[in-house]
Amino acid sequence: MRDDDDYFMLSGIQHFAFCQRQWALIHIEQQWSENVLTTQGQYVHKRVDDEHADETRGDLRVVRSMPLLSERLGVRGIADVVEFRRVLVASEETVTLDGRIGFWKVLPVEYKRGKPKVDDRDIVQLCAQAICLEEMLKVSISAGAIYYAETRKRESIEFTQPYRHRVEELLSQMSYYYENAITPRAVYKQHCKQCSLFELCQPRLSSLGAKSAAHYIEQNIGGHEELGDY
Repeated sequence: MRDDDDYFMLSGIQHFAFCQRQWALIHIEQQWSENVLTTQGQYVHKRVDDEHADETRGDLRVVRSMPLLSERLGVRGIADVVEFRRVLVASEETVTLDGRIGFWKVLPVEYKRGKPKVDDRDIVQLCAQAICLEEMLKVSISAGAIYYAETRKRESIEFTQPYRHRVEELLSQMSYYYENAITPRAVYKQHCKQCSLFELCQPRLSSLGAKSAAHYIEQNIGGHEELGDY
């Protein structure tokens, strides 16, 4: 067993897939800042996150805020919702549940503030959750779902081999950056302005070569202080 600090957070996979620099600022440099988008996201999750919520309605069991862990991948985190639906026939995709009759198929469900993305950042996070559940429950999970608050719809996600490989590739890159304490340069795009870390990141400066805002200040403002300019 690893120490808690030796695991990557599942949420970090989504950060890394979206912006490697954002992930490094949060998970390596331990920097964070809120904006209206992150606040809205927290509100969406508060509606589903309840560590004591575990309800069964007929053939459906809903577990909220379920702890997840994968020793193989070295990740841990919390699933917003894991649904267990009772089916008639046992298979590699079913589990048995203590105190409940029958066979149950597993479906992880992630809740997101906005709408479906053009990239795969939400999908790889959900896929990583499924891989954790597979390891924990000794089951095969072929699909999951993402609920988007803006559209108020669930999007069904199939966990294909390319998505599974993508999760492992992202974690390999994250491990390299973390072990070498590397904060990647920014790739400045229009969406940078919506990031809660925009002021900390300084993406325009970073894309020109500054490793981080702290590094930029040290190299520039610090030098001017010695010259008496400030």
